[in-house]
Amino acid sequence: MRFLRQSLIGLVLAAVSLGLLAYAAQLVGGAVQERLARDISPPPPRERVFAVSVLRATAGTEIPVMESFGEVKSRRSLEVRAAASGRVIELADVFEDGGEVRSGQVLVRIDPANAQAELDRVRADLLDAEAEVRDAERGLVLAQDEETASQDQADLRQRAFERQQDLAARGVGTAAAAEDAELAASSARQAVLSRRQAVAQAEARIDQAQTRLARARIAVNDAQRALDDTTIVAPFDGTLSETNVVEGRLVAANEKLADLIDASALEVSFRVSTAQYARVLTASGALLNAPVEATLDVSGVDLTATGTINRASAGAGSTQTGRLIFARLDRAVGFKPGDFVTVKVQEPPLERVVRLPASAIDANNTVLVLGQEDRLEAVEVRLLRRQGDDILVRSPDLVGRDVVEARSPLLGAGIRVRPLRASDADAPPTEPEMVELSDERRARLVAFVEANNRMPAEAKARVLSRLAEARVPAQMVARLESRMGG
Repeated sequence: MRFLRQSLIGLVLAAVSLGLLAYAAQLVGGAVQERLARDISPPPPRERVFAVSVLRATAGTEIPVMESFGEVKSRRSLEVRAAASGRVIELADVFEDGGEVRSGQVLVRIDPANAQAELDRVRADLLDAEAEVRDAERGLVLAQDEETASQDQADLRQRAFERQQDLAARGVGTAAAAEDAELAASSARQAVLSRRQAVAQAEARIDQAQTRLARARIAVNDAQRALDDTTIVAPFDGTLSETNVVEGRLVAANEKLADLIDASALEVSFRVSTAQYARVLTASGALLNAPVEATLDVSGVDLTATGTINRASAGAGSTQTGRLIFARLDRAVGFKPGDFVTVKVQEPPLERVVRLPASAIDANNTVLVLGQEDRLEAVEVRLLRRQGDDILVRSPDLVGRDVVEARSPLLGAGIRVRPLRASDADAPPTEPEMVELSDERRARLVAFVEANNRMPAEAKARVLSRLAEARVPAQMVARLESRMGG
């Protein structure tokens, strides 16, 4: 009985389980059918809007700046060479590398004994030549007096001969007396010719004496110049460089002793392309006196000098391209010949141009501007200059419109954007980044600046005063450490 009851309970539970399984299978099948029968259509896409920075294009007058690199040179330099050979007996106290000299200052004296002896000898020859001239002049005077006396005697003989002829014609004189008078007159004339020849020889002697005197004077001048060449004098104010002579040394003629450089008359030479050279020419082809700024970076402190263009090289140069231009520097404090500097030349102003970031233009010289409904439009512009990270363009369809500052592959004509406009009033003022230095780091920087001999005294004092402050500009620290290997 008990077995039958338990069997019936098991059958009932089995039937219920099978019913629940069947119901569950029906629910799963219905859900699958409903899922398969549902229409799966993608949602409608939304237009993507990019946020871009724009700026207003305004036309105005811009002064383009041409940038190049050049070398500082001196407009006046001289090789100090020995004009005469001999032993150096005197040197100026400032005759050393870097010595400052003044115009007319004696730099080097070479032993003048030989030159002085030669001058004394030719001066004695000059005295002999002058005495010879005086003797020849006296001889000429005497010869002329003898010629006059002979002429007077010839005149007397001629008058006597004429009297004898007159007496013979009247029958008073004899033929023999007339012949004797004629012979005497002929002899007197012969004597006059001899005296004339003596006068001519005296005049020739004077000419020879004058020639000898001129040669003696030339020899004296040559000897005086040779004596003067033993003393070397500075022709202008300047600085000595590459000195290689000491007192007591034997020097040869034309031997180089030093270089004299005028550090106050500096110029910078720099090379530009042919297209850039054409920008600094006038309509007639003359070179403009364009302003120039030369900058030398010295241990975190920029030395700057201004000047003007004054000439260009006559030729392009062997294996060179472009044009070589020279600019005269007005006041170049701290600059030295041989410095490699950055040169900026101001070109003639450009009218009605727009300054934009260089990232705003593409290879086809087009920029993107905002159109209707904030959609981008491509506008073609004429690229005039590139100025570092900026460009100067010109287009009649650009002025007054908002231009995209930076192009990207995602931006193009017809794309809708959300413009971001910068406000100059809200922009915070930019201040140099300042850093605090540790005692060890500050000491290393100060030691490096004090050991730098190329830095001018004013610049060194200014850098040391900044390093003594509690907070120091980070840019200055970075420059100093880059040069000291930090």
